[in-house]
Amino acid sequence: MRIESPDTDDADAIADQWVALAREQRAFGSHLLAEANWATIRDAIVRHIVADELRIARADADEANANGATTDTTDTDEIVGFVMFGPEGDRYRQDVSRGIVRNVVVAPDRRNEGIGAALLAAAESALRESGFEAVGLSVLADNEAARRFYRRAGYTPHRIDLEKQLESDTDKPEGG
Repeated sequence: MRIESPDTDDADAIADQWVALAREQRAFGSHLLAEANWATIRDAIVRHIVADELRIARADADEANANGATTDTTDTDEIVGFVMFGPEGDRYRQDVSRGIVRNVVVAPDRRNEGIGAALLAAAESALRESGFEAVGLSVLADNEAARRFYRRAGYTPHRIDLEKQLESDTDKPEGG
């Protein structure tokens, strides 16, 4: 496996992986509609590629063959994960410059192989080289596996988002 900067020809495959993750994240309370956001995320992916704020993990040919793939080139250079990152969009002046990791995505059948850790380290390195002093990210509260992953990587809670569902008048029981 190798970590590298993609080119815009990879945008569709990366967007497909994001959609698969978004679909999976619904089980943890995400409100994102996976397929409905394909074009939006693809546009964001292209912007991140052009800005050099995206890294991908590619399976090497030898690795694909070791995992039972054929020697056909369609099995080589498969994108098995990606990370998007960049500057924090906050307009307030702060005493620390923060970069943000927006997505760490690893194909489900390739998890627990160190790919996510390698992608996260690549994003942190790129942010450090760009002069950022801290890195922030968000994780769904119910996704304990992701929270555990980030804790192992040294992340601690900094901000906590809270949410409350609002009842409409049609949701209230009779007489309530």
